Parts: sequence; C-alpha cells; structure tokens
Amino acid sequence: MNSNFRLILGSNSPRRKELLSMLGFEFEVIPSDVAEDFHADTDPYELPIILSERKAASFNLKKDEKVLTADTVVILDNQIFNKPVDRQDAKRMLNLLSGKTHDVVTGFCVRSISETLSQKDIARVTFRNLSDEEIDFYLDNQSPLDKAGAYGIQDWIGLSAVTGIQGSFYTVMGLPTHLVYDALKK
Repeated sequence: MNSNFRLILGSNSPRRKELLSMLGFEFEVIPSDVAEDFHADTDPYELPIILSERKAASFNLKKDEKVLTADTVVILDNQIFNKPVDRQDAKRMLNLLSGKTHDVVTGFCVRSISETLSQKDIARVTFRNLSDEEIDFYLDNQSPLDKAGAYGIQDWIGLSAVTGIQGSFYTVMGLPTHLVYDALKK
C-alpha cells in the first residue's frame, strides 16, 4: 500500500507488527532504543505522545522514509501503569485494576524528514473483580511483563475479565489502527 515511501516500524512489539501488517502496509522493523523514562509530574495523558515523539526523533531518516513509533500507558486514578518491572509489580497492578474502569492511552508518531504527525487515542476498559488465584493463573501462563498495565487485551485477561470497552480495542492492544491508517495513507 505504501509504494511511494519506505516505512519503518520503530517498535519490536509483536502486536504492533501484526496490526500494521493487517492494515496492508509493508514495513521494516527497526526498534527504537530510546529510554522510556519520564518526569514524575508529566501529564499521564500526554506521556504516550511524548515517548513516541522521542522515539521517532531518534531515527536519521532519508527523503523517501517514514517512521512509525508508538507508546501505550494504562491510567487509573491519574496514576501511570507502564510495563511492570517484575512479577510482584504485575500482581500489584492487576490487583489495583481489578473491579475498576481505567483508561488506556496509546500515542503514536509518524515522522518523515519534512513533517511529524502525532496523535493519541483513549479507550476505557472495565475489569470485573479478579481473585488472587485468577491473577496468579494469568501471571503463570501469559507474558505480562512487556505490557502496559501488566495485561494484554488479547490475552486470557481480555477474554475472561474485561466486561466493557469504550473506544477502540486496537488502541488497547497498542496501536490506534483507525488513526494510524489515516496518517499513513496521506
């Protein structure tokens, strides 16, 4: 679909690779090695855009290239739930999310040498109450350490515990495909 430019996906996320392929774009994966650190006073709803722009800026692009970078955070009570540092942190996050509604914000940046477009999308996700046994089952059988909020909507948690989503499923999965498609087809 993108015959007039070379597209670089600046992410090693299997979910983003899958979604971008499903949109029909050809791309090369070159993960960004930019640190995902941030100041404690950063607006949680702006953080995904800040991080995706930082990642996109790290690429030295040629005239016919575009890079797509993205970042996702989970927000509950204005607190950022990024990727957990270990199993204990993942369990803490899932216990806090249990029985509540939280926001998932995914920001992305499409950059060429002449322009930069950044956008974000927000989805609201509601979990039913999770027992300690269910959280342990999830942690024992899935890979939550590489996911914001310690869960993947496409995993067992999404199948068994999510009772509602307002917004795009794909935003929760890590790429607001409807917005990315429009940005890349321009």
